Amino acid sequence: MQQSSHTTSLSIRSFQFCSNNSVTFTNMKLPTLSVLYLIHLTSLLLILAESTQPPFSCDISDPRTKSYPFCKTTLPITQRVQDLVSRLTLDEKISQLVNSASSIPRLGIPAYQWWSEALHGVAYSLRVTQGIRFNGTIQSATSFPQVILTAASFDAHLWYRIAQAVGIEARAIYNAGQAMGMTFWAPNINIYRDPRWGRGQETPGEDPLVSGKYAVSFVRGIQGDSFEGGKLGQHLQASACCKHFTAYDLDNWKGVKRYVFNAKVSLQDLADTYQPPFQSCIQQGKASGIMCAYNRVNGVPNCADYNLLSKTARGQWGFNGYITSDCDAVAIIHEDQGYAKLPEDAVADVLKAGMDVNCGTYLKKYTKSAVEKRKLPVSKIDRALHNLFSVRIRLGLFDGNPVKQPYGTIGSDKVCSQEHRNLALEAARNGIVLLKNTDKLLPLSKTKTTSLAVIGPNANSAKTLVGNYAGPPCKPVTPLQGLQSYVKDTRFHQGCNAVNCSSAFIAQSVKIAKGADHVVLVMGLDQTQESEDHDRVDLLLPPKQQNLISRIARVAKNPVILVLLSGGPVDISFAKNDQHIGSILWAGYPGEAGGRALAEIIFGDHNPASNCYTGGRLPVTWYPQSYVNVPMTDMRMRPEPSSSYPGRTYRFYQGPKVFEFGYGLSYSNYTYEILPVTQNRVHIMVESSNPHRYLPVSEMGDEVCEKMKYTVKVRVKNHGAMAGKHPMLLFVRQPKMVNGRPVRQLVAFQSVNLNAGERADVEFELRPCEHLSSAKKDGSMVIEEGSYLLSIGDKESEIQVVK
Repeated sequence: MQQSSHTTSLSIRSFQFCSNNSVTFTNMKLPTLSVLYLIHLTSLLLILAESTQPPFSCDISDPRTKSYPFCKTTLPITQRVQDLVSRLTLDEKISQLVNSASSIPRLGIPAYQWWSEALHGVAYSLRVTQGIRFNGTIQSATSFPQVILTAASFDAHLWYRIAQAVGIEARAIYNAGQAMGMTFWAPNINIYRDPRWGRGQETPGEDPLVSGKYAVSFVRGIQGDSFEGGKLGQHLQASACCKHFTAYDLDNWKGVKRYVFNAKVSLQDLADTYQPPFQSCIQQGKASGIMCAYNRVNGVPNCADYNLLSKTARGQWGFNGYITSDCDAVAIIHEDQGYAKLPEDAVADVLKAGMDVNCGTYLKKYTKSAVEKRKLPVSKIDRALHNLFSVRIRLGLFDGNPVKQPYGTIGSDKVCSQEHRNLALEAARNGIVLLKNTDKLLPLSKTKTTSLAVIGPNANSAKTLVGNYAGPPCKPVTPLQGLQSYVKDTRFHQGCNAVNCSSAFIAQSVKIAKGADHVVLVMGLDQTQESEDHDRVDLLLPPKQQNLISRIARVAKNPVILVLLSGGPVDISFAKNDQHIGSILWAGYPGEAGGRALAEIIFGDHNPASNCYTGGRLPVTWYPQSYVNVPMTDMRMRPEPSSSYPGRTYRFYQGPKVFEFGYGLSYSNYTYEILPVTQNRVHIMVESSNPHRYLPVSEMGDEVCEKMKYTVKVRVKNHGAMAGKHPMLLFVRQPKMVNGRPVRQLVAFQSVNLNAGERADVEFELRPCEHLSSAKKDGSMVIEEGSYLLSIGDKESEIQVVK
């Protein structure tokens, strides 16, 4: 852009923002400052000063806006971005390659913060305060259950509604002037491969299908698409970012840290376990962002892997968005991994690989010298900027005043609305899993329970409820508070000094337990035991906490109720087998409404609109303590009997379990019947000279695969006396586990509402190319001829695949 030839000298001592949005300058000398430049600077200062004004570009009150093609909403985004990038100097370009992108005052472009969090509600960024601020008219946001518990509902539409609410609240916060960005680095869709992983709580669990469905539901919800997809258009409500790409599921285990970990992954495991959630996120969800992970995969840093970022994500899967590094993931390529000899090599490697923005400062520091040393062509910077500005334009940040744009009328009343808080309650209620209920101890009688003892370090901790990556919740209700609303005579003791229970108050706890009709123990873990950068080394509860549970259970009048708050699985075999412990509930980290949800479940209360307790199902396998003998660094999914390696997750693990994937009891009893189908033979409808008893899916094509799909009908009946929302899980398996086939594989799931005594016929869509295929050692997906067994509950039905 050329400067105006008409300049002036101004004497300005200070400036003052006036009530009419004008600015007064006095007695301060400025050397030949362009009047138009001053207009832009003034508008940026106004944006920063006025907390109710969100930051944006292309203000129609700016006389030059009309001359900028990048401000013309009638032009294609590609053309607008090309114009914008062409106007930038090299220094200005480089300033946009980091998460805290600088303002460009001469073009009226405000600063932008790429890093914001919204894992299970709009949240603080860990080390960045500019992204989202809760210091204005909006000081909290709805805190939904941590993802691992939400996944336990096996309800994709619920996942969508939660993400939709998060996206609405995010836009409301931006409209209120409390956000410097609308790009949110969620969801986390890594496979929960190992039960010790501190961040497993952030994920939808161990199953690739569930993780992929969650990714699609979340992305569509937060970005403003419909549940079915296809209605988004170019405007984004907010931008989702699927992370961490790829094979990332170790943080800090016995001194092995994510920054240097080299994940050795077979092509077979990549094809059917680690990559499918990201493929679904991109192809079906249409995510506008992905994040490359810290770790290396087979020696190559994820953020420097051209085959991963450009060839696979963009080339094969058609990704059309921006790619960010995890924070400082570029720096470690040189400083920790030694993969790049110089900082400039690291910068060149990631930009050539297809990464666009660096969370951190490495690209800001070393990109110019990489260009000057001819390690990096400017064209690679321009490519990255095209992706970055395209997303900002899709967010409406270059369309003038946001109030006049799509999503501009979303107000602060949408944040912490009653509708969203009710949804948080519904999500907690639908995810909580009943693991044990001897002699139908639960639900307790509201009329016969006159006194209650509530004991445990998690019983009255609002902080524990929300897990990690959480913002300030609207109106948190702890388990103690929830239970107190049911029983007036409720006595409380925390039992331990903290969750690690280095000091247990056994005498005091036993005393109040002896005097109550029923005892509820609220135990488990918290972020001091499992979190980012902190993997567990065992699967047990803290020793003194476990001892406290057993001591109280032996003296209580009636069998006690044990509530576990945790993200990861815990070996609670002692409680499972203790006759003095009548019921066990796993509540994950249930969010701000978790205490109320738990109380409603314990007392069997419900409102007619949401039915009663559904009975969530475990989205991960609960292993015994002996599983810690398996090195967490071993990425193999499949078992290897010759070395006693047991494999991982329900799909491949061969060994004892405390509770299996999909396990969960209910207050009602449900039965299933797989109805006869007109089609129990699947014909591979393509001619092939392949002599093997299998056919590569890649040879079949989308049209053939689409024609092969068919419907499976399952009749389900509620035999109980209570209504419920029941998750149904349909699996497939082959009679023999050979050639690396899974023991069984989830192929479909959905939830159904049934009144007492009611039955329903539920349809599941079976897609043979997706659901009956398996990965060969070379990573190719194939459909094998032979027998397959569909199963749900204790019922099975055979289908045949023939060429």
